[in-house]
Amino acid sequence: MKIYVRQDKSYIEDSQYGGNLLEKLYNTWYGRVLSKFILLPVFSTMATSKDRRRSSAKKITPFVEKYGIDMNDFEEKEYVSFSDFFTRSIKPGKRPFDSDSNVVIAPADSKVLCYDISDDLKFTVKGSEYTPDEITGNNVDTGSFAGGKAIVFRLSMDDYHHYCFIDSGSVAGSFEIKGRLHTVSSISSKYKIYKENHRIVNVLDTDHFGKVIYIEVGALLVGRIKNNGIIKFGKGQEKGYFEQGGSTIVLFFEKGRINVDPDILEMSGNGIETKVKMGERIGVCEYV
Repeated sequence: MKIYVRQDKSYIEDSQYGGNLLEKLYNTWYGRVLSKFILLPVFSTMATSKDRRRSSAKKITPFVEKYGIDMNDFEEKEYVSFSDFFTRSIKPGKRPFDSDSNVVIAPADSKVLCYDISDDLKFTVKGSEYTPDEITGNNVDTGSFAGGKAIVFRLSMDDYHHYCFIDSGSVAGSFEIKGRLHTVSSISSKYKIYKENHRIVNVLDTDHFGKVIYIEVGALLVGRIKNNGIIKFGKGQEKGYFEQGGSTIVLFFEKGRINVDPDILEMSGNGIETKVKMGERIGVCEYV
């Protein structure tokens, strides 16, 4: 799967962590039998328990080298385990954000796709049709999102797994939906993962983009979604982080609130993800 890199207008190939095992899990009969257990949160907790041991620190250097992670971006410390490394913190100034109040920023280091929400509140992600009600568990009034935008930010294992608020404002409500932990890679595209996976739904009253629904979606090998419990927030302020594994953030914008940048729209129209960093511009207020 190709990924578009905005900085030099190049393309890179997605490197799927554990890709061979995931192929067997989703595309063989015995994998589908085993998945009844493997996709439960208890399995991810058990599977990653070894990465909390001190002996797992030996995995860090090969992982950094394989995925080309620039460790100059991160705090200088001795990581006591692979899990400790996975939740690493960024150095000050290494994820600057555009402070222009009319600019929407990416909430996380990720690969982004943008979708139009139809007037009857439907949108299609990789062949699966969704509605905002399905993803929010029918617990939020989503009527104002007809004709708006759904933006999906996919984090892979090698990404920085902290995430931030995209604007200033306040949290109007937040709740958890229990579920499974499918991988968020294209391998699981036949499943409605954003309806089935464990997730936390947040309703934000933002200062410049109206009501925004901000959803953290857990995935295979994600032990927990760790939010900081902030109610009143500033743009670029850290909202929380994912523990070990790939994961996703989904944002819903109301109609007439955001103009997504043309390159992201073009790539999304072709089914190609765009690589972004936390704090990077992805669009502007539609009223500008």
